[in-house]
Amino acid sequence: MKKEKNSLFKKFLLLIIVFLLGAGAMYYGMITFNKESTIINKSQKNVTITDTGIADSVEKLYDSVVVVEVFQNDTLAASGTGFVYQKKGNKAYILTNNHVVKGAKNVKVMFTDKKEIEAKIEGADEYSDLAVLSVEAKDNIVVASIGDTEKSRLGDTVFTIGAPLDTTYYWTVTRGVLSGKERMVEVSGDNSSSADYVMKVLQTDASINSGNSGGPLANANGEVIGITNMKLVSDGVEGIGFAIPIEDAVQFANLIISGEKIKRPLLGIKMVDLTNRYTLYEQGITLNTELTSGVVVVEVQNGSPAAKAGLKRGDIITKLNNDEVKNLASLRYYLYKQNVGDVITLTFERQEKTQTTKVKLNMTNDE
Repeated sequence: MKKEKNSLFKKFLLLIIVFLLGAGAMYYGMITFNKESTIINKSQKNVTITDTGIADSVEKLYDSVVVVEVFQNDTLAASGTGFVYQKKGNKAYILTNNHVVKGAKNVKVMFTDKKEIEAKIEGADEYSDLAVLSVEAKDNIVVASIGDTEKSRLGDTVFTIGAPLDTTYYWTVTRGVLSGKERMVEVSGDNSSSADYVMKVLQTDASINSGNSGGPLANANGEVIGITNMKLVSDGVEGIGFAIPIEDAVQFANLIISGEKIKRPLLGIKMVDLTNRYTLYEQGITLNTELTSGVVVVEVQNGSPAAKAGLKRGDIITKLNNDEVKNLASLRYYLYKQNVGDVITLTFERQEKTQTTKVKLNMTNDE
C-alpha cells in the first residue's frame, strides 16, 4: 500500500514538472515573438524613400526653357514658352509656336535667372505653327538635348516645362505618358469656323495649359521630343494634349536658320467644303450629288496648275493621288506633303460623273 502511494506521488510530481517546463517554454516563445515583432515594426517605420522621379531629367532641360513675352506698344500683351534649340555663330536659336508671336511688334525672352533679352523673329509659319527666335549667344545659355520620336513608345514617361496661365507660374513642370503618335488633328485659323489644315502630332496626358504653347515635351532622359501646342487642345477635354514632333520642328528650324523660305505647292483654286452648302449657295453654286464629303472648286486662277489641268468651277475634288479628300483641311495636308514640280492625280466629280486629271504643281511662298 505504501509503495502504491509513493508511485502515485512520483507520477503527480512528474506531471507538475512537465507542466512547469511547458509553461516556461511558452512564456519564452511569447517573449521572443514579441521582440521579433517589435524589430519588424521598427524596421518598417525606418524605411527611407529614395525615388527622385524625373528630377535629374528636369534639371537637365530646365535652364534651356524660356518664357516668350510679346509686347504691343511697350505693354505685355501675351506670353508663351520656348526653348533653346541650337547655338550657331553668335546666335542662340529658340523654337516656339507661331501663334505665340504672331503679329508681335516686340518680343523678349526670359531665362531662368529672370533676365529678359530682346529677341528677333527669324521666321514663322502658320501651317506648321512654328517660329524661330534668336538672341545673342552667351556662354551661360543652355541648349536643350534633342530626342527621337521614332524611339519613343506609347506609355513612356514624358514631361513638360512651361509658363501656364501667365508668368506667375513660369517653369512649371507637369508629368504624364506618351498617349499616342501620329494623331491627325484638324486646326482652324484665327478667323475661321471650319478646319483649315491638319497637323500630325503626338498625344500626351501631361497637363498643357495656356502659356505652355511652344515649350518642350521631353522624354524621361530630358530630351525634347515635341513642342507643346495649346491651340490644338479642345475646350472641355481633360487629359488630352498635343505636341508637334521634334523632327518636323527641326526640319523647319534648319530651313529658317539657313535663310531659306518655306516652299509649298500651289494648285491655284479657291475652295469650299462640300458640307458648307450655305457658303456654296452664296457663291451661286448648286450641286446635284450624292457625295457627302469633298472640296468644291469655287474659282480657278488663270494660268494656274489647276487651270492647265482642266479643273472648272463646281468640280468636287474627292481624292489627291490615292488619299481621300474629306475637306479643305485634308486637301491642304496631302498637297503640302508634295514637292514643287511633282505631278499628282486629282479625282473629282463633274455633273455626277467621276473623272481624273494630272496636275503639275507650281510653288507658293508662305512667309
